Amino acid sequence: MYRELYEEVGLTKKDVRLLWASKYWLKYKLPKRLVRSDGSQPVCIGQKQRWFLLQLLSDENLIDLKTTKSPEFDGWRWVSFWYPVRQVVSFKRDVYRKVMKEFAGVLLNESKKPETVEKPRVERTEKRDFQKRDNQKREFRKSARTWNNSHQKGKAQ
Repeated sequence: MYRELYEEVGLTKKDVRLLWASKYWLKYKLPKRLVRSDGSQPVCIGQKQRWFLLQLLSDENLIDLKTTKSPEFDGWRWVSFWYPVRQVVSFKRDVYRKVMKEFAGVLLNESKKPETVEKPRVERTEKRDFQKRDNQKREFRKSARTWNNSHQKGKAQ
C-alpha cells in the first residue's frame, strides 16, 4: 500500500495515518468493449482491490503526482465525501459505494472516539481459520487412531 501511495501521490508512510483497511476485497469487471487482449488471452478483465482509509498528517504541498515516468493522475483536489461515487465511471460505482459506506461508518466512530485507530485487517484470515480446522481434524484423527489401536489390542488379548 505504501509503495502505491508513493508512486501515485508522492507520499510516504510518515505522511499519513492508517485509519482503516476495507474488510473485504472489492471487485469489478470491465465492460466487454474495454477488455484488451494480447491476441489469444484477455490482458485484464477487471480488478480486485483492497481499499485503505488514510489521514493526511503532512502538508498537502508534499503531494506530487509526477514521481514516475507515467503518472496515473493529472490533478487532485479536496472534494465532499460522496463526490467520488457520483463521478466514477459506472462499472466501478458499486465498488466505490460499498467502500465509501464502510469508511463512513469508520469516520463516524472516529469522531466519537478521537484517538482510536482501528488496526489494519489481516488479509488472509480465512486461511488461518482453515489451518486451525485442519489442525483440529489432524488431532481428532490422531486421537481416533490411538483409541482404535488400543481398542484393537484389547480385543486380540
